[in-house]
Amino acid sequence: QVQLVESGGGLVQAGGSLRLSCTASGRTSSMNTRGWFRQAPGKEREFVAAISWSGSSWSYADSVKGRFTISRDNAKNQVYLQMNSLKPEDTAVYYCAVSGLAPTSSANRYAYWGQGTQVTVSS
Repeated sequence: QVQLVESGGGLVQAGGSLRLSCTASGRTSSMNTRGWFRQAPGKEREFVAAISWSGSSWSYADSVKGRFTISRDNAKNQVYLQMNSLKPEDTAVYYCAVSGLAPTSSANRYAYWGQGTQVTVSS
């Protein structure tokens, strides 16, 4: 079992920044890929970003490229999502997830999920 806890969400004005964190615990040794997804009200969950164990491989959704940056600290078992130039359409619950596969945008490839943290961007 793997437990994931997200933090760092909140309310921010458009153009502002937030940094999300996700701390993993439990049997994480084989779960090398970390990913971020989000779900807005009335919409399906969508991929945001993913990063490999070494940090040398990553992937971003087109909608966040150039604005969001995913990173990780393996010593702390944490992954981060730096979100800059936030837009109202970024408003969603953001979820952290782990996978034993290479970084992928497919939600069904992720084995464990956190409870999510709310991000609200006001216009």
